Amino acid sequence: MSTSTEPAVVDKLRAEVKKLSVASIQAKMQLHDLAEELPIAWETIPEVAQSTYELFQQLTAKRAELKAMGA
Repeated sequence: MSTSTEPAVVDKLRAEVKKLSVASIQAKMQLHDLAEELPIAWETIPEVAQSTYELFQQLTAKRAELKAMGA
């Protein structure tokens, strides 16, 4: 019987966290660049901010899941 703390499951989750971490850093930089260039492209603020928010929300959830596994 498999458990949620099997090495393969933990490794997969770690890979997801790493992928989300990279994506969230890129989103953060995109948001930062947008802010630096204001008022150019001000119309994209909601879209860029929402995307960044969602990535960090996913990253936080996956990190909590990994921590709950004791990894």
